[in-house]
Amino acid sequence: MAKRTRGIYRRGNIWWVMYANIDSTMIYESTHSSKFRDAELMLHKRKADIQAGKQVEVKRIRTHTFNELVEEYKKWAERQRCFSSKIFLINQLANKFGRLPLRRFTTMLVEQYQTERLQRNKPATVNRLLATLSHMFTKAVDWNMVEEETLKQIRKVKMLQENNKRLRYLSKEESQKLINACDAHLKPIVITALNTGMRKGNILNLRWEHVDLKNGFILLDVTKNGERHEIPINNTLRTVLQGLTRRLDIPYVFHDKTIGKPYRDIKKSFASALRRAGIHDFHFHDLRHSFASTLVMAGIDITTIKELLNHKSLTMTLRYAHLAPSHKIKAVEVLDIPVNEKHTISTLAL
Repeated sequence: MAKRTRGIYRRGNIWWVMYANIDSTMIYESTHSSKFRDAELMLHKRKADIQAGKQVEVKRIRTHTFNELVEEYKKWAERQRCFSSKIFLINQLANKFGRLPLRRFTTMLVEQYQTERLQRNKPATVNRLLATLSHMFTKAVDWNMVEEETLKQIRKVKMLQENNKRLRYLSKEESQKLINACDAHLKPIVITALNTGMRKGNILNLRWEHVDLKNGFILLDVTKNGERHEIPINNTLRTVLQGLTRRLDIPYVFHDKTIGKPYRDIKKSFASALRRAGIHDFHFHDLRHSFASTLVMAGIDITTIKELLNHKSLTMTLRYAHLAPSHKIKAVEVLDIPVNEKHTISTLAL
């Protein structure tokens, strides 16, 4: 929630007003407008009516189901170009809460769901589900589908502590084995991941309009962080992309030739490639770790790697820092003074 100003605050792009009704109950009312001036006018009118002794009639929000919210949220996600990264989470939530009225959501209900999911999912996965649920209700309030009090109930649920210590990456030899073991459709996808550090969702939904082979970069309009991100194309990746057949009627770089659409998932083919390569305990997201780890061990500075991975904070990137212990050795080497016959211990002490 944005900082309140004279009973006016903003949620997303919409301005809201807050005031005490004639019976002293606090009213939170959406202006359904992105203009601050509209909020000022509404608040002035409401206060004038109350001062004149008029009870402000608050328009009640009709009952909406979670499925209705899902439908609207999917439309919003498509407009924001983050549909592919959210669709799995949205569908999981829809399967659980589909017909439930939005106003029936409580802190207890969401905490029970959190406990239930934790029985079969890692804390990180459960947190992604709850973060998506919270954002869906944030938009529901903006769209006047549910009262703000319901959103407050959901936000009371605390996120779980995640264990992000796992850092599995491939050596150069393992990377080559994996590439050689990939099926024809999977090989360019894996090479792209190893050479860009891109997330699976961004790779599978990559469009040719975002690939600039002439200038050598990939432009992601909207990433997980909601920001534009430029990714350099090295010679290896350039050769792979130039070797792909490009169809004018299909905008996607990687697509299922039978239906002309992006691959929904590559779990089976990726698992088969890992098995043939003899690689165990490895997930597709670990290719991103391999990208970062290889750069660190090659001596690339951590700030540059942060920018390549599009991490919001350096803290997220520092998990790879231990792979480059040599930088500490190089740091103290600048203090070295050659000890020879002309430099005695007493001289150095001075």
